[in-house]
Amino acid sequence: MRALIILGLFALLAVSIWFAGTTWVRFGGDAIPLYGYAAIAGGVLISLAVGVGLMALVFYSNRHGYDDLSGGDGEPR
Repeated sequence: MRALIILGLFALLAVSIWFAGTTWVRFGGDAIPLYGYAAIAGGVLISLAVGVGLMALVFYSNRHGYDDLSGGDGEPR
C-alpha cells in the first residue's frame, strides 16, 4: 500500500514537471533580465527566511511550554 502511494506521488510529480516545462515553452515571452533573476532570488530567500523563522518560533514555543493549556488538566468538559 505504501509503495502504491509513493508511486502515485512520483507520478504526480512527473506530470507536474512535464506540465510546467510545456507551459514554459509555449508561453515563452521575453527573456528575463538580470535584475529579474535577482528579484526572484531575493523573493525566494525572504520567503525561506520567513518560513524558517516561523517554524523556529513554533518549536521554541512548544519547547518552553507556551503551547500548553493554561489551567486544568486539558480535558474538555
